[in-house]
Amino acid sequence: MYNDHQDKLKQVTERIRYLRDILDLSQTEVADKLGIPVSLYIEYENGEKDIPISMMYGVADILGVDAAEILTGEAPKMLDYTVTRNGKGIGIDRYAGYYFEALAHNFINKNKEPMLVTIELSEKAPELVSHGGQEFNYVLEGKIGVILGKKTVELNTGDCIYFDPNIPHGQFAIGGTAKFLTVIDAEN
Repeated sequence: MYNDHQDKLKQVTERIRYLRDILDLSQTEVADKLGIPVSLYIEYENGEKDIPISMMYGVADILGVDAAEILTGEAPKMLDYTVTRNGKGIGIDRYAGYYFEALAHNFINKNKEPMLVTIELSEKAPELVSHGGQEFNYVLEGKIGVILGKKTVELNTGDCIYFDPNIPHGQFAIGGTAKFLTVIDAEN
């Protein structure tokens, strides 16, 4: 699984580099637009560090493509609606024990990103991320903790939270593997 994750990450970073080169953007220009240090952006683009999902969407926006194109190598095709069958979303291994499944990857010009997230129990604290827009999490199975800045909110199956993702945040499983639906609205 680790090698598969590394292979997928390499494909993603190659697509990012290819698109950035076509658009004649420097790494510094992209890092500046993302609001991160160029050294961090270079680590992401070189595959030395896992790219946070929010960062992937930011890069896609800067490069003028849908994030699905960066993730899969194919542009979304559906305009009126798209159906994603059970287990057939685009899988994204965020890092060990944290798995995303993009549920609307084939819809053109979407302004929300629904994803199914599975988190395994871990001793390691989650990496906190922040991004624009708004975010919704609904727990489908198990129990999760959501860190929002200095506060942690515990959610059980059936609980949900809606929050400002500009606040550094991260989710983690409590007591065993957990699954939740997240919907990110990147517009704001």
